[in-house]
Amino acid sequence: MNYVRTGILMAGLTALFGAVGYLLGGAGGAAVALAIAAATNLFSYWNSDKLALAAHNAQEVDERSAPELYGMVRDLAARANMPMPRVYLIHEDQPNAFATGRNPENAAVAATTGIMRTLTYEELAGVMAHELAHIKNHDTLTMTVTATMAGAISTLASFGMFFGSRDSRPNFIVQILIAVLAPMAAMVIQMAISRSREYEADKLGGEIVGNPVWLADALAKIAGAVPHIPNETAERKPATAHMFIINPLTGGGMDSLFSTHPDTGNRIAALMEQAHLMGVGRSAGGFTSQAASSPWAGQGGSQPGPWG
Repeated sequence: MNYVRTGILMAGLTALFGAVGYLLGGAGGAAVALAIAAATNLFSYWNSDKLALAAHNAQEVDERSAPELYGMVRDLAARANMPMPRVYLIHEDQPNAFATGRNPENAAVAATTGIMRTLTYEELAGVMAHELAHIKNHDTLTMTVTATMAGAISTLASFGMFFGSRDSRPNFIVQILIAVLAPMAAMVIQMAISRSREYEADKLGGEIVGNPVWLADALAKIAGAVPHIPNETAERKPATAHMFIINPLTGGGMDSLFSTHPDTGNRIAALMEQAHLMGVGRSAGGFTSQAASSPWAGQGGSQPGPWG
C-alpha cells in the first residue's frame, strides 16, 4: 500500500510541476518546467550521494579505520542479499545516520560519531539495517528525485514572472498565490512520501537485523537526544533533513502535515507489533557480527559503542 501511495504522491508532484509551469507561462512555461525538471533530476541522479556526503563532511572508512562499523554493515548487507555500500563517518555529536546513492550498486551509509557512542551494538545494527532497507527499496533515489523536484518547483514559482510572454502570464495576484502556495504544496507531497518510506524501511530493517525491538530502542534513544544535541550542519542545510533516520532539526518529530518523519512513537509501536508477530523480544537473539575484530562478537551485544 505504501508503494502505491508513493507512486500516487510522486505523480502528484509531477503534475504540480507541470501545472505551475503552465499557469506561469502557458505551453512555453510548461516546456521550461519540463526542461528544468529533466536537468535537475539528471544532475541529482549522478551526484546526489556526493553532494549529501560532502554537505555533512562525511569521511569514508574501511575495515582498517573502522573495523566494527564496517564489519557490521558488511554482515548486514550479506544478510539482506545486497551489495556492500560505502561506509562513512560524520564527526557530529548528535546521534543520527542516513543512506544515499542512486541504486544499491552505488550507495553509501553514514553514521555520526554521536550515534556510535550512544547506542548498543544491537541498536546500532538496527539503525544500519534500516539504512540498508532504504537502499534496497531504492528510497534513496526516490527521495532525491522528490527533493529535487520540490526545490525546482519553488524556484520556478519564485521566478515565474520571467517565464512566458506578457500576454500569457497570469495576473499579479495569481502569480503571488502561485509563488506562495506551489512550494508549500510541493513540500507537503515531498514530506508525505518521506513519511511513508520510513515505515517501510523500519519494517524491512527489523527483518534484516532479526529483531525489530533493537531498532525501536535505537529510535527512542536518538529521538530523546536530538532536541538536546543540535546538528549545526543540518540546521544550515535543512533540505537534507529527510535523509536521516530521525529528523535532525530541533523542534521536529510530530506526525503532522509538515513533518519530514513519522511520529517516533508510532514507528516504535509498529516495530513492537512486528516483533510480537516475529515472536522475538528485547533479549532474543538476532544479528551477530562475523567481524573478528568486533568487541561484541559472542557477547550478546550488550555493550555500548567503544568509539567515544
